[in-house]
Amino acid sequence: MKKHVLHWRSLAAVALAGAVLLSGCGGSASSNAASASSDSQKIFTFGDTTFNAENGESDINPHSEYSGWACIRYGVGETLFRYSDSMELEPWLAAGYEQTDENTWVITLRDNVTFSSGRTMDAASVKECLEDLIAENERANGDLKLKDMQADGQTLTLTTEEPVPALMNYLSDPYGCIIDMEAGITDEGIVAGTGPYIVTELETDHGLTLVKNKNYWDGTPSLDTIYVKTISDGDTLTMALQSGELDAAYGLPYSSLPLFDNDSYTISSCETSRSFFAQMNYENEILQDDRVREAIAMSIDKENFTSVLLDGNGTAAVGPFPSAFSFGDSTVTADAYDPEQAAALLKEAGWTDTDGDGYVDKDGKKLTLRWLTYPSRQELPLLAESAQDSLKKIGIDLEINCTASHLDFLANGQWDIYASAFVCAPTGDPEYFFTTHCLDSSSKNRGNYHSDQLEDLEKKMAASFDPEERAELATQMTQVILDDHGFLFASHLKMSMVAREGVSGLTAHACDYYEITKDLKKE
Repeated sequence: MKKHVLHWRSLAAVALAGAVLLSGCGGSASSNAASASSDSQKIFTFGDTTFNAENGESDINPHSEYSGWACIRYGVGETLFRYSDSMELEPWLAAGYEQTDENTWVITLRDNVTFSSGRTMDAASVKECLEDLIAENERANGDLKLKDMQADGQTLTLTTEEPVPALMNYLSDPYGCIIDMEAGITDEGIVAGTGPYIVTELETDHGLTLVKNKNYWDGTPSLDTIYVKTISDGDTLTMALQSGELDAAYGLPYSSLPLFDNDSYTISSCETSRSFFAQMNYENEILQDDRVREAIAMSIDKENFTSVLLDGNGTAAVGPFPSAFSFGDSTVTADAYDPEQAAALLKEAGWTDTDGDGYVDKDGKKLTLRWLTYPSRQELPLLAESAQDSLKKIGIDLEINCTASHLDFLANGQWDIYASAFVCAPTGDPEYFFTTHCLDSSSKNRGNYHSDQLEDLEKKMAASFDPEERAELATQMTQVILDDHGFLFASHLKMSMVAREGVSGLTAHACDYYEITKDLKKE
């Protein structure tokens, strides 16, 4: 097999003696936020909408649910490989890899990396981390399909149960953050990573405190203390940035962005593969009728949602992948917005308004559906309201349940349509979305969607190492789920972060992984 050696510029690791200064995030966090920076301390306060249990980010343990996102975004953890601005795979904790056969990958690790615990990173420590990952994280175990791991110095050999062409991409997922298992995981979910910052305090749904990792292997972080504050309400987040309580923010309402379009702030934006989409619950007998599902798909006005409600901060979606991808929206087709045809489909399925109340009914029962979503992604409540208005026009009564407890309602089956946000191609490879959401074995196949054709195409995808073939298979797979109307894709996110004057190094990235890095500075 071809040898892949990934070269990069080596930066000298800076080892500084002395104890790490611990700073609490109690009352001083707000009072010392953007304005309090003494001569000896550089303090930074970051407002974020996503660090909460609602998003599966209860802590920074990358092996737990989706907490790897917090681990990597807040500069605690790093992966073996990462993505460049052009979404090309490049080395991070690894120096390169060699694939010796379809199932065997030999990864060479960097020599000079140290965990924040003080332990040197070697193949044995990475092996321990990955062993715990696949034992604790069902999604990672299903992606990686690891059969055996062998550690020898700085060389880690991975053997998979079957060919996994996207293995290096999967290892670049936030769950792939390498942590020191000897140091352990605290009851609060705090871990020892290799990144530029260390968490000293953490409170789920409220925030965390970071301090500089003085032994960081890739240079010296600029900031001494960072407070990350969870602020799920968009208006509150906006006011906190305006007042100076925050130095920067992620997740501001689109309607607020014009307030910061001036010399006092910097807005960093980029298109991402995060999509806002809905799944149909096939356990509902009404939704087992494809005519009803298609009517719903045809009644959602995506253009109005993105251009008006999102104020142009996003693009109307066809499928899960933006057009920039070779397997993206330009390669597939979905039902166009057509409320008249949608109403005709409902009538064909036996749903008509017999009592003149504006809603269709059948056998004396009004067509009422439960739309479940959550509030921490500002787009989702707006999508729910837009869908409610659109579906009313064709006679469907939509009951919205927008709640932070959405996972409980999913578990109890108390929903008919579930809308969520997901980065569909974070690694630049299409397989991830399908294996996560659309297959019989998928952990997020909420509505029990099934397609024999899709299962067969995935078998081909899983065995293909040819990027062009994988792209073509992804196009076919997307068309299958669109034709089945089991999934409804509304929009793709344009992600923005806003920082006050004097802040640099906070840059939006297409994969939506990297936020707080060693390059973050505050003057």
